Amino acid sequence: MPEVSRRVLGGLALTMALVALGAPGAWASATPDGSREGDTTASGDRKGDTLSATAGAVVFDRSKNGSGQSAGAVTSTSTWTPPACYYAPKYTPAELKAYLEPIWEAESTGAQWDLEQRNKYENGGKTDGTYKDFNKDKTSKGYWWDSYVTKGREGDPGALDCTKPIFWVDQGEAPPADIPQAVTPEVLAQLAYAEIRVPSTKVQLAPQGTTKVNLPTWAWLDAAKFKPVSVTARVPLLGIEATTTAEPVSLKIDPGTDDAVTYPASGTCQINADKSIGEPYANGKADETPPCGVKYLRSSGDGSYQLKATVTWKIHWTGTGVNRERALPDGTFGADQDVAVQEIQSVNR
Repeated sequence: MPEVSRRVLGGLALTMALVALGAPGAWASATPDGSREGDTTASGDRKGDTLSATAGAVVFDRSKNGSGQSAGAVTSTSTWTPPACYYAPKYTPAELKAYLEPIWEAESTGAQWDLEQRNKYENGGKTDGTYKDFNKDKTSKGYWWDSYVTKGREGDPGALDCTKPIFWVDQGEAPPADIPQAVTPEVLAQLAYAEIRVPSTKVQLAPQGTTKVNLPTWAWLDAAKFKPVSVTARVPLLGIEATTTAEPVSLKIDPGTDDAVTYPASGTCQINADKSIGEPYANGKADETPPCGVKYLRSSGDGSYQLKATVTWKIHWTGTGVNRERALPDGTFGADQDVAVQEIQSVNR
């Protein structure tokens, strides 16, 4: 079996998710047990020469995320997506030996490939890119890194992008710069992006449910519901983390028909100073133009129009070794709702 195929299958079996951004300084104080200088407790899972199978996995804190059955993931406003695979610590020297030797002994991957791998990881050390006895002389001084597939992305073509052979990273050192998918604070931030959940965008309308032709319908979103949400992703073993935050910035209204006028004309309602969007209708405002809303020019007949409300969320992150917020692509999340539009009935006497 070719190396790429073998490693992809191995990665698919251990699917995990993470987010991060990298700066060399973010790694300087990481210790083998996952703690950082100044920490009072270790957060890693290592005893002797045993590395947890999930040691390189990302741990997510979703306590400040959106919740509820109507909450959903944002869609990037660009073609960008969080990584479908990444590299992180997976083996100690002893664990790598225990993983590779049964593969070689089974001879299922071909004698030539097995020999090349033995010369790379077990019998090397005299030339660059080769190692002696799985780097056992460096036990407690680093880890073997391998690929993981982001949870939920197993069928994504991008899950096949991580084809680099297993490689060694010394304790406290950053992963090689030529591996863009290596877990760093930035990668963690990107993976946290995929975990963001925002509330439903069903807007409040007045009149509610059924409106009239040529009657301005007011639309708004409550500030208490549309507040920033965030997810923190960390790799305890490395002592790195990143927090990705999404903040609502605008609401786009699509009336569901060309026979309508939106307020404002662009259909995009900006967020207010109090973080609400639009303005609730109140008695005495019947003759006013709503700051956010729609006016239908034709009846929906026996049916209804599908009004779509889409909120744009500004997304940014910060993390280990990063002293200012950094931007990620905006995200959107929308929902449809039925709006019945009736003709205004008049009575002639």
